[in-house]
Amino acid sequence: MTALLTVENLTIGFGDAAPVVNDVSFSVRRGETLALVGESGSGKTLSCRAALRILPGAAQMRSGKITLAGREGATDVDLMSMSERQMCNVRGERISMIFQEPMRSLSPLHRIGNQVSEVLRLHKKISKAERVKRVMAMFERVGFKDPQRIFDSYPFELSGGMRQRAMIAMAMVGRPDVLIADEPTTALDVTTQAQVLGLIKDLQAEYGMAVVLVTHDLGVVANMADSVVVMNRGRVMEAGPAPLILNDPKHGYTRDLMAAAPEIPATIPASKREEDRDYILEMRDVSKTYVLKGSSAWKPKSVIQAVRGVNFGVERGKTLAVVGESGSGKTTTAQMALGAEVADAGSSILFRAETGGEAVNLQGLDKAERLAFQRKAQMVFQDPYSTLNPRMRVKEALVEPMEIHGVGSVSDRIERAAEMLRWVGLGENMLTRYPHAFSGGQRQRLSIARALMLGPTFLVCDEPTSALDVSVQEQVLQLLEDIRDRLNLSYLFISHDLAVVARIADEVAVMRSGLVVEQGPPAVLFHDPQHPYTKALIAAQPEPDINRPIDLNIVSQGAGEPSSWPDAFRFDGLEVPPLTETGPNHKVRCYV
Repeated sequence: MTALLTVENLTIGFGDAAPVVNDVSFSVRRGETLALVGESGSGKTLSCRAALRILPGAAQMRSGKITLAGREGATDVDLMSMSERQMCNVRGERISMIFQEPMRSLSPLHRIGNQVSEVLRLHKKISKAERVKRVMAMFERVGFKDPQRIFDSYPFELSGGMRQRAMIAMAMVGRPDVLIADEPTTALDVTTQAQVLGLIKDLQAEYGMAVVLVTHDLGVVANMADSVVVMNRGRVMEAGPAPLILNDPKHGYTRDLMAAAPEIPATIPASKREEDRDYILEMRDVSKTYVLKGSSAWKPKSVIQAVRGVNFGVERGKTLAVVGESGSGKTTTAQMALGAEVADAGSSILFRAETGGEAVNLQGLDKAERLAFQRKAQMVFQDPYSTLNPRMRVKEALVEPMEIHGVGSVSDRIERAAEMLRWVGLGENMLTRYPHAFSGGQRQRLSIARALMLGPTFLVCDEPTSALDVSVQEQVLQLLEDIRDRLNLSYLFISHDLAVVARIADEVAVMRSGLVVEQGPPAVLFHDPQHPYTKALIAAQPEPDINRPIDLNIVSQGAGEPSSWPDAFRFDGLEVPPLTETGPNHKVRCYV
């Protein structure tokens, strides 16, 4: 079978610098999925954007040829020689692209339905009624339960997973020959990721299109790809059939990518008895309720129970991981643990700065007490790109917390900043640089350094590795572990990636719909899960093993509505099963 899209000897550069894409070639046939694999900066996204001729203005196409096979016996098309007007007929009609950040790709000023139907308005000579009918049918196809509500919604009214499904609908509604999916699941929960990947495969089989999947996750590659091209620093390192590349990689870079993937532990660590634990933070019967105004004056207010009856503690010098999908309540729980959100009446959040010291209730702190607590508790945020002020040099960003708390002299603060840079593996010569001069992994190291400036004992890490490449993720996890052990820090680690959690956590709490549904040591939880939602999270975790695909049946059962779970675990409304101890330090929300 001839290739549908062929890229030959593609070279792209900027100015007088060396090329960022250097002599890259690949092809994909109809009905086939080609995965372009590599870390940020490897050139995989630029190579795909070249096919749509949507490169940055300063980019130079120095050499290469990109060919799209003609339809129904027509001659092949050289995309590089087409006029811009001709390319407008190719984009969306024959080649569509799902972008990595749906919030940046969707217009915040237009309703979702209007944005998706625009593809049909530009490329199909059909009536408005027919366009709406096709869009609504595609919304149903991508899994929207209420297509009309989605059609009338703006992007900010949808969750990340729903926005990504809307992007898939936009790319697919014109039934293109080639779909380019640029990291389509990077920021999604594992259950949503599994469903999105399954959806892309189903639509591919239905329409017979070719898929070019851009990713750094070899677990996704194992579940999706027929062939693989591994890229690094603008060059192709290795290429071939997916089973061959994944089962027997020849290039050292590919082997390094495989080795960097976090693994679930095979042994069960010994656990302390509950009464022997030294907790730095305890949450007792913690709940959080939000009351939202109606959409209009005559609409009633709505009550949302974001967190319900959370009971757990963070051991001193240990890591408690809280996992769950978007909307599960894990981030709200973390914000209450830092005192950034006030819990409902009757909740108790206790913090002990030292072993055997007096417990401080975070619910009733005055201004001075809160300032003292904040010196002991800091946060590492999810997005290293938005954490640091782009107008501040690294030195200013790092010393700012000490300035706010009035700690040390100017020279003391600068000396501390240089020391913290060394702690996170960066040089003090970086103090004068701005954040834009650093890679994603380096920025996350800077964020960690900033969190350590005041000498805290407790850190909340909110998805600190979700936006990073696997090799950089491995480095940041290793750094967090080293710092925890050297400084005896305690972590509340928020994540949706169970492989990362298995690597760093001493205990795991799984949350769904504001409730902890299962809790225990990671090896026990991952090797003997009891709750259907925990089973779904584990089943949805992609592994770089082509012989162990994601089981979408298990995912759909556990990721469904709580009212659809088996009787022992089912809950609906206010009545929920108790959190029952089923083994040593292993708790499951179920009826015994």
